[in-house]
Amino acid sequence: MTSARILVAIPAWNEEGSISQVVDQVSELVPHADVLVVDDGSTDATARLAHDAGAQVASLPFNVGVGGAMRTAFLFAERNDYHALVQVDADGQHDPTDLVRLISGLDEADVVVGTRFHPDSMYFVGGPRKWAMVLLSKALSRMAKTPITDSTSGFRSAGPRAISLFAQQYPAEYLGDTVGSLAIAIRNDLVIRETPVTMYYRAIGRPSKNALWSALYLGRASLALFVTLLQRRNPGKKDAS
Repeated sequence: MTSARILVAIPAWNEEGSISQVVDQVSELVPHADVLVVDDGSTDATARLAHDAGAQVASLPFNVGVGGAMRTAFLFAERNDYHALVQVDADGQHDPTDLVRLISGLDEADVVVGTRFHPDSMYFVGGPRKWAMVLLSKALSRMAKTPITDSTSGFRSAGPRAISLFAQQYPAEYLGDTVGSLAIAIRNDLVIRETPVTMYYRAIGRPSKNALWSALYLGRASLALFVTLLQRRNPGKKDAS
C-alpha cells in the first residue's frame, strides 16, 4: 500500500475543539494521504476549522450519524479511485501514529480493525457494555473464522474490495459503522484482520449516546448476530444474502 492512493476519512459532528489538531496530526504522520472530513450536520465551526487545517470537507445538511457519514466517505473514495480508506475519529481518541500499521495491514486483508484490547493497552471497559462487547466479538469471530476482539472499534481501514462494497451497503444505524459493517464484510467473504492500536478516552465534547443506550444496543446486536450465526450453521437452509 506504499504507492496506493489513500484517503483518511474523519466523520465529525460538532468537534470544533479537536478537529484542527486531528487533521494536523494525520497530515503530519501520513503526508502522502488525502484527508476528508465529513461534517455531519455540525452547528459549530467544525467545517471551517477542518478546511483551514487543510482537509477536504464534505458537509451534510443535517446529522445522519457516523454510519451515514462514513457511507459518504466510501462513496467519495470509490468515485475518486482511492485504494485504501482509513477511518479516524474527530475527537482525538485515536492515536494517528497507528495509521501506518492499519494501512500496511491491507496488504493481506480487506478490512483491518484496530483493537484496543491487547496486553499493552490501558483502555478499560466494564459492566454490561463489556459483556455485550464480548458476546459480539465471539459471534463475529465465529462468523469470520478469525479472532475479532474489538468489534466496536471505529479505528479501522478498508481496501479496494471493501470500499466498493461499503459505498453501496454501509449501514447507517447506530453502531452500523462498526458491528454492522463487519457483519456485512463477513457475509461478502472479505478478509478481516486486527492490529493493536492505542485509544484514549474522549477529552472534549460528548458522545452521541450514553453508556446505558450503548449497552442496550450492543445486547440487541449480540442476539441478532447469534441468530445469524445459527442460520449459517444450519445445513438445511440457504444463506439469504
